[in-house]
Amino acid sequence: MTAAEGARVLLADQQPVTRLGARIALEQGGLAVVAEAVDRHEAVAAARRLAVDVCLLDVDLPGGAIAAVGDIAGTTLRTRVIMLAARRSDDDLLASLRAGAIGYLLKDIGPVQLARAVRGALRGEAPLSRVLVARVVEELQIRSGARRVRLDDGGVVTLSPRESAVLELLRRGLTTKQIAQHLGVSPVTVRRHLSMTAQRLGVDGRDAALQLTSPVAAP
Repeated sequence: MTAAEGARVLLADQQPVTRLGARIALEQGGLAVVAEAVDRHEAVAAARRLAVDVCLLDVDLPGGAIAAVGDIAGTTLRTRVIMLAARRSDDDLLASLRAGAIGYLLKDIGPVQLARAVRGALRGEAPLSRVLVARVVEELQIRSGARRVRLDDGGVVTLSPRESAVLELLRRGLTTKQIAQHLGVSPVTVRRHLSMTAQRLGVDGRDAALQLTSPVAAP
């Protein structure tokens, strides 16, 4: 069984036409839409009641979309929230991701691409419209800085800003090729960073490195 089989999707958008278009796209892509909502209250209630796997949430949802993300992501751990936006807004994008959304898509996305993005989210990927990825990368580079990671034996390893950025992008679901493109380096360089980071952390492979890394406050 694939991740999409049996998955439950909630559509939260005040516009009936948008909900209908999204429903058709998802159902044609083999996904089940189990509920619709037109405001924050309905969205949060449906997500909690039905324990949906994915919630597509309009960034302009009445009642506060960002607050709805926090309500859903904070209490319904299985639900992956993907924002839908009619326009590009860096503020909305970053606020949504900080609140707990795993993806952010512009509403001009095609029906096939929308279904593919939802299936990707079910596999643990972070769906982002292509024009927005560069902004996320920029924000990560600004914020990542040197990062201290505590090891199982109590020791601490300090990762470079580039090592931190590579890990964060990998955590968000980008592939090695995508990370390379957005950092302006080659895939070989990205793999080298990951290999060296894993070696410094004393673990085998990228998955173990991601599992181990956790920020530690400077003394």
